Amino acid sequence: MPEKATIRRARRDKREGKAPTTQAGEFVREEIHHVREGKHGARSTKQAIAIGLSKARRAGVKLSPPPSTAKAKTKQSAKYASRAGAHRRRRPSGRRSAATSRALKRERRSTVSNKALARQARSASRRRSRASRSAAARRASHTKGATVRRAAARKAARTRQRRRVGARRRRAAA
Repeated sequence: MPEKATIRRARRDKREGKAPTTQAGEFVREEIHHVREGKHGARSTKQAIAIGLSKARRAGVKLSPPPSTAKAKTKQSAKYASRAGAHRRRRPSGRRSAATSRALKRERRSTVSNKALARQARSASRRRSRASRSAAARRASHTKGATVRRAAARKAARTRQRRRVGARRRRAAA
């Protein structure tokens, strides 16, 4: 069961017109905190993210289904979670809940370290095209306020400047 604060943050994101994936991000973040606090572990970073996404679907976040390349079991699980989010809540089975908790408690906690999360983010972004990443950034900029957008533009300008200087130095050294 997600914490009330998480649901509140996700609802706020929805009100602000942010994408369902952003809303779901709150649940993933909660899951990462749970593993870090030692509430339970996760076999892999992907599993921790998957648990968060499942919680989001169950809480009623309208996430798109997994990609066509995903396993049939994953697709089915996502479908069940989405359906659970659309219907009235039923008390979860105590036995099943306890079994899941016991299994996750045996898993390691290092799967959500900064290093592990960075590795996961890099490998996920590598699978996307440059155009896709750029388009996502452009879409994201629309939900920022003017102040945040200005700060982001300044940061981007500094990055471009730094890269230009670095490239010039490399050319001079060669």
